[in-house]
Amino acid sequence: MKAVGLVVEYNPFHNGHLYHAQTAKLQTGCDTAVAVMSGHFLQRGEPAVVSKWARTKMALQSGVDLVIELPYLYAVQKADIFARGSVSILNELECEALFFGSENGDIKPFLETAQLIDEHKHILNDRIKEELKKGASYPAAAAIAFSSILHTESALDLSKPNNILGYQYVTSILTGGYPMKPYTTARISSDYHDADLPEGENHIASATSIRKAMTGQNLEACFRFLPAASARELAAYRKSFGLWHTPESYFSYLKYSLSTVTAQELQQVYEVEEGLEHRIIRSIRKSSSYQEFMELLKTKRYTWTRLQRMNTHILTRTKKQDMQKLLDNDKVPYIRLLGMTKKGQAYLSEKKKALSVPLVSKLSSFSHPALDLDVKASRIYSLPIEEPLRTEFDLQEYGHAPIRYDEDEQHFLNV
Repeated sequence: MKAVGLVVEYNPFHNGHLYHAQTAKLQTGCDTAVAVMSGHFLQRGEPAVVSKWARTKMALQSGVDLVIELPYLYAVQKADIFARGSVSILNELECEALFFGSENGDIKPFLETAQLIDEHKHILNDRIKEELKKGASYPAAAAIAFSSILHTESALDLSKPNNILGYQYVTSILTGGYPMKPYTTARISSDYHDADLPEGENHIASATSIRKAMTGQNLEACFRFLPAASARELAAYRKSFGLWHTPESYFSYLKYSLSTVTAQELQQVYEVEEGLEHRIIRSIRKSSSYQEFMELLKTKRYTWTRLQRMNTHILTRTKKQDMQKLLDNDKVPYIRLLGMTKKGQAYLSEKKKALSVPLVSKLSSFSHPALDLDVKASRIYSLPIEEPLRTEFDLQEYGHAPIRYDEDEQHFLNV
């Protein structure tokens, strides 16, 4: 059996993701799709609109064979750390290929750019430091530095979000010396940041536009952009828990958290840098919503995405020293299985004896500080859910076995 790796968030799983999973198998010649999926909080610092279990069920019904959780340690991070953790997990599972969507759509510029940047990394680092001193945000500083050496017509555009992630995937493969081969395909129809559902016959929409429609209480308008399984799972989640998870859902908890810490304590939180703790405390006192807080907090130097990640780390009270200690280890600490099809189970059975890290299916069987962080993040994620459902949700983290789906009979075996 041969597997292609996918790095995903599925927030939620839509028709573009279905195309991505199908095309990954076709273009790579692999028969098994392994998805490394962010847990309850995502790379841009946002909560997933529905739980990791609901998103796992969507994926397994739509062509993905194995779903592995990307630990919080890597999931709520800037692109290079996010990619490093994801690619390391796929390598552990002996995926022969990594397939990603990009604005560019051609793998050659990714490989050439990775080589060029590696050759000029000292010049780039110096230029980035210069731009940061001028007050630029890190992404802006990096873009300026990259443009100083990537000046050919065929150069990769590293201002595009999926190109940035793709470049980091390729760099992680090359730096790690992994045998997997990278592939890419162009994103189709909708841009990553498109905020509104497209009109006409187009059945591909951005996850951003789908979430916007959902939070506007218009799930039915999203149905033509979703596989039937995703529509069912989204409706079932809303019926069970009475909400979609949004950043605004957590504002009162964030405000409470910031009301119970000193500036000195806040300065110890991961990604709170350069005196930002004082601005945070001033801003939260004047804010009556998450949106208002972010608008007061944002500066030219600190991007919205970085601040969202910081806010999530504040909620989870993730300290710099603890995160850095975990990141100092280049190898992923474990592989946590969220779900599998029959084909995925067969693949895992074939590969698991060769794993150099523990395979975790239930939390009672394994202990690690990074896993403790995942559990804490899950508890924070459940806060907007009303009791007694919140307690039931929290208990799932310990008692939920990996989801098993029979793709031949099209039904779940343990749900």
